[in-house]
Amino acid sequence: MLDLLINRRSIRKYKDILIEKDKIDKLIKAALLSPSSRGICPWDFVVVQNKETIEKLSMAKENGSGFLKDASLAVVVIADSTKSDVWVEDTAIASILIQLQAEKMGLGSCWIQIRNRFHNKFKTSEEYVKEVLEIPENYSVESIISVGYPNESKRPYSDEDLKYTKVHKDKF
Repeated sequence: MLDLLINRRSIRKYKDILIEKDKIDKLIKAALLSPSSRGICPWDFVVVQNKETIEKLSMAKENGSGFLKDASLAVVVIADSTKSDVWVEDTAIASILIQLQAEKMGLGSCWIQIRNRFHNKFKTSEEYVKEVLEIPENYSVESIISVGYPNESKRPYSDEDLKYTKVHKDKF
């Protein structure tokens, strides 16, 4: 597990290669195996492969989502926020599990934060994504996970990168 965490980096450049169905199935399975408070599983996942839709989603935020247009896959992580008071935590866990599964299969990924972000000065990123994907009103959008074959490489984390000063023993 540590090797997976050391090597997983946010990838924003992708090759123009489609992701195989069996790999997409594994990403979905990882998401569906995500732990959820009290087993409520308020999350749903919108798996987007259509290039036009991915391009529209790449405009979800004022800054920081444009690279999505080059990804082969976007997994939009949403939740019925009326089902659980901890839907944010549940969707965050599912989002990172998708990323870890992608890393395990040699795919690159990047978390695109949607909740509490803005599409423009008139519309939130969440409102924009919900319009593009026709997501029902009672659902909230946490993130979009971009996935694709990496077209960049980043060095793994080293022990020097770790902030051990953030670890406290017995007391703060």
